[in-house]
Amino acid sequence: MATLQSLAELEQTAPAAPASETPKYVQKLDSLGRAYATGKRKDAIARVWVKPGSGKITVNDRTLEVYFARPVLQMIVQQPLKLTNRFGQYDILATVMGGGLSGQAGAVRHGISKALTLYEPDLRALLKKEGFLTRDSRVVERKKYGKAKARRSFQFSKR
Repeated sequence: MATLQSLAELEQTAPAAPASETPKYVQKLDSLGRAYATGKRKDAIARVWVKPGSGKITVNDRTLEVYFARPVLQMIVQQPLKLTNRFGQYDILATVMGGGLSGQAGAVRHGISKALTLYEPDLRALLKKEGFLTRDSRVVERKKYGKAKARRSFQFSKR
């Protein structure tokens, strides 16, 4: 192998690299025609299945309105569908465990977003731009010894 002495020699020997193209995402469905994804937020983990249907959202065998009674949590879960204008086009089945209601709603939203991109890969750019495909990695900080909580010190007393 000959050593190259100049930058011009390097340009002549190296083939022109093709322009980097964005990877092509393909539809991934199970045997029942559903897209599956796992969503996570805090300590909550959601398993989500998306299939074409009438727009029914089921969480842990209950309707969305029963499981997430607060309108804010319902809005969080429905954000990916409203953003992509797919509201009422897919039936969503989710099983959630761990964490509290707020974390579970975030986990379901994350799972729905990921499952939608597996069902319709063209939606990926739109959902990624809004940040729905990124796992929110913020978790509760652990308590340290010598502290009342994670950072709070015990109350100071002079006497």
